[in-house]
Amino acid sequence: MKYALLICAPVDGAELSPSETADDPRFGSYIEEVRRRDLVRGGARLRPASDATTVRVRGDEVLLTDGPFAESKEYLAGVDFIEVADLDEAISLASRHPVAVGGGSVEVRPVWE
Repeated sequence: MKYALLICAPVDGAELSPSETADDPRFGSYIEEVRRRDLVRGGARLRPASDATTVRVRGDEVLLTDGPFAESKEYLAGVDFIEVADLDEAISLASRHPVAVGGGSVEVRPVWE
């Protein structure tokens, strides 16, 4: 089954650059596991929520807001698309993600096929 792992980092957490993430042994171990097991089917690391622009349409008016779409203690930091046997395996993988272990969360959501 295919799932999206929505990686949600704490707003007050450290924002690691891609090179810092690559040097972090927690991320290195996790990334090595998912590559070795060939689980990831795509994904992207996102810039911080402070770089976001939210678009809303109300009637004929397009409204733009700087920042994330909602007030939250976490922000969407990235998304991984995985293919695993079932929800249990997806949850097991998400529970080992360094962001989940480090105070954030990983939302596991099935992908429509």
